[in-house]
Amino acid sequence: MGSVSNIGFPSVLRTPLDTKLFSKQIKNNSSACSFMVRRSQICCKLSESGIEDNPIIKKKDRMEDYNLTMKRMMRNPYEYHHDLGMNYTLITDNLIVGSQPQKPEDVDHLKKEEGVACILNLQQDKDVEYWGIDLQSIIRRCHELEINHTRRPAKDFDPDSLRSELPKAVSSLEWAISEGKGRVYVHCTAGLGRAPAVAIAYLFWFCDMNLNTAYDMLTSKRPCGPNKRAIRGATYDLAKNDPWKEPFDSLPEYAFEDIADWERNLIQNRVRSLHAT
Repeated sequence: MGSVSNIGFPSVLRTPLDTKLFSKQIKNNSSACSFMVRRSQICCKLSESGIEDNPIIKKKDRMEDYNLTMKRMMRNPYEYHHDLGMNYTLITDNLIVGSQPQKPEDVDHLKKEEGVACILNLQQDKDVEYWGIDLQSIIRRCHELEINHTRRPAKDFDPDSLRSELPKAVSSLEWAISEGKGRVYVHCTAGLGRAPAVAIAYLFWFCDMNLNTAYDMLTSKRPCGPNKRAIRGATYDLAKNDPWKEPFDSLPEYAFEDIADWERNLIQNRVRSLHAT
């Protein structure tokens, strides 16, 4: 597969997952946090025609600009290949993380092949416009297939925006999973930053993992570079119960990589209360 990119596969790729690393650290206390123990998969859905005819040069320029920005802002080696279509990874039995659906047919695929009942979109309007996606046609198809489509926009490549929006995004994700109607598909643009961060925060806050365990579990299945500090910051913001508490920026790098039971309960209550907002 290589270490440069986690996407761009011409077909469905299945790779074995070593679960021994996490078996002693993960405590499954509900079906909502059940995990795949047999295989990890990264799926790439190609368009029927492969690559578009005329807009290829412009889209290639967009991809190059986007990937250069991602490497500079996120400081990781991963790339997004828009021309290869939607790609995604099954993280747990009920949670999928991936890139943006590009057309209504992608929604059909998620419903038929993966049993998706909810799509959580973290993109801003300008992200969708940049790639020329007809979002309204995708939303209409979701309604036709009775798939819940929810948006929780966060600014791309912006850790502060991610930190601010994580609680509401995780609230929507937790609610959708707890509904138990089907899998939840969480996506941003490339599925390499915002979407995996939301999934990791959910695993951390609701599945009795510490941050490093959740981070390692997800990135072992889907190589990506979500901002760990943004997740720590959001955890601090939710657990902060003392107005005189030490400011987050003055805390050591390992602070809020784990939380006490009372902090987890407080975070869960606060996150759930955000669902209607």
